[in-house]
Amino acid sequence: MARIEVGKKAPAFSLKDQHGTVHKLSAYAGRPVVLYFYPKDDTSGCTKEACAFEESLPDFGKSEAVVLGVSILDEASKAKFAKKYGLTFPLLADADHAVCEKYGVWVEKSMYGRKYMGIARVTYLIGGDGKVARRWDDVKVEGHADEVLAAVRAI
Repeated sequence: MARIEVGKKAPAFSLKDQHGTVHKLSAYAGRPVVLYFYPKDDTSGCTKEACAFEESLPDFGKSEAVVLGVSILDEASKAKFAKKYGLTFPLLADADHAVCEKYGVWVEKSMYGRKYMGIARVTYLIGGDGKVARRWDDVKVEGHADEVLAAVRAI
């Protein structure tokens, strides 16, 4: 599926986090939602990105925004990752990659000439109205959390 365009309704989802708690997009109606997709728990880029969002959580909270990270590894992997780096926001397990597919981030990748399916590093900012307010494709980790925070403050 294609990525969701700005101004379009964000697809509904229901996923468990590292504690087994279910998170539904509808539960955050009226609040900005930062939904960021990352390839894998406990890898260098994904760790830097998660830690940057964690450091900025108090500022996101001032805007009543919620930060949700999504990847395909299971809840146990998420729990281990969160504990190791002190991550307190929800890391959602999309083991069957159904949500990743809905958001257009389940893509063919290539490494060392080998093709495989994986998650593209993409972030969506969903407004309180449930529509995509902003989308970042092919995210570069450095400075990304700050850029997203500035966009949250602007809506």
